[in-house]
Amino acid sequence: MVRGVSRSGYETSMKALLGAVLLLAAAPQQPSVPHGFTIERIATVAEARELAIAPNGDLFVGTYGHDVMLVRNAEAAHPTAPAVFAHFDEAPAAGVALSADALFVGTEFAVYRIAYHAGETRAPAPQKLATVRPSGIARDHETTSVAWNGRTLYASIGSSCNACRPELDATRATIQRVDVAHYRLSPVATHIRNAIALTVNPATRALWAGVAGVDDLAVGHPYEIFDDVTAHKLPVSYGWPRCYENRKADPRWPGSCAGVAIPRVIFPAYETPIGAVFYPANQRGRYAFPAKYRGGAFVTLHGSWHGPAQGLSGFVPPRVVFVPMLRDEPARPIDWRDPSKQWTQFVGGYQNGGTNERIGRPTGIAVGPEGSLFVADDETGAIYRIRKL
Repeated sequence: MVRGVSRSGYETSMKALLGAVLLLAAAPQQPSVPHGFTIERIATVAEARELAIAPNGDLFVGTYGHDVMLVRNAEAAHPTAPAVFAHFDEAPAAGVALSADALFVGTEFAVYRIAYHAGETRAPAPQKLATVRPSGIARDHETTSVAWNGRTLYASIGSSCNACRPELDATRATIQRVDVAHYRLSPVATHIRNAIALTVNPATRALWAGVAGVDDLAVGHPYEIFDDVTAHKLPVSYGWPRCYENRKADPRWPGSCAGVAIPRVIFPAYETPIGAVFYPANQRGRYAFPAKYRGGAFVTLHGSWHGPAQGLSGFVPPRVVFVPMLRDEPARPIDWRDPSKQWTQFVGGYQNGGTNERIGRPTGIAVGPEGSLFVADDETGAIYRIRKL
């Protein structure tokens, strides 16, 4: 017994303490952000993938299912509950991008245009712009990412395998320019395994792609890449499956790596870029990030399925990283001996050490009109909003 405290008072205090501990243990965990920022879960969308946000703050969420979801007033104190904006007969409807008058959606087998005006909550009939994966075979890398640079629509289509030739069809392992007037595609990048993280730098209109590399190379290789596709002579080859990193060649595949693109940004192997966004250099919203973030790129890294069974010391963690940029030039040059030099972690805490115990895996990412950063999570369905204090 504690001196000066009655048995009944002591028991009451202990019950309150136990209740607080249990409440804390039961509280949902969430990722961590740097000092000076807050992170808040504002919605839940099952299997959330890419994000796009309208000037009025309405947030579109592509998914691994048949639906594109809408979270209205995502910058408000209390955003509305997610609701279906568009439904498709095929899945996944993962890729989303907005223009001034349309929402573009990438599904497994097509790219669509949906006429859109701010405030609309239900999509009119989608207009099919192009067919992707025309073989009709659903095999590996099923998502289609889309990006709009104000003039041109792009779509990325992953390979049908880890490493193979020939491909099932000419759209696989490419990034395509979508001719919205004539319903046809033309390649801007080829031999690119899976350019999921597709985005545009709003200051330059340059198209950037975050790419997941092949498996089954030496442990720790290949590095994942983030590159300015439109900085090269188009169409540009990224060398998959033979070439990787700084024009290294896999001897199991015939051919030369001369002329293959050398990327501008690298991440450690198995990080798996899923989403990317450039933070506007002229962002003036209420929650605008500090100047050091403006003009730079945020990239969501999904983490690895690789672990000790594949020779690693542990699983590579999911996280969101920040790459400082000077327009389309990384602020820090590539160091081929160290793929961690060009970026810093911005959102972490998704994983327990090197284990595969995770509280989420980040996917889509977008910047709101007031400057908030939105991050999706396809493992828990969380939509997080990050703000400067």
